[in-house]
Amino acid sequence: MSLTSAATLATLDRTGPRRITDLAAVEGVTQPAMTALVRVMEESGLVERRGDASDKRVTLVCLTEAGASYVRTRRQAGVHAFERLIGELTGDEVEALAAALPALQHLAELESQDREGPKR
Repeated sequence: MSLTSAATLATLDRTGPRRITDLAAVEGVTQPAMTALVRVMEESGLVERRGDASDKRVTLVCLTEAGASYVRTRRQAGVHAFERLIGELTGDEVEALAAALPALQHLAELESQDREGPKR
């Protein structure tokens, strides 16, 4: 799976259903490229398109249960990799990481805001 596909699934997991144009902007790709990507992920059973109840002209891309499971599995693999690597650090290094956690959390929040783009 491409990084853009994985990032798109993670965005849908984090933010809920989105328009293709919104996903394209968040992921930094063209709308035609996102349309093609969504088509492939739809054929793979990872996403589905649904109408928007508030605007019948709009189609939203939604994560399926298979897509949500894929995102959870990837995240858990990342957690296990970090656990293993942190286990190889010295006590001082672990303490330094713990002290840096508030700043890292803030960075993650800033990155998330950037990826989601301006609020409507």
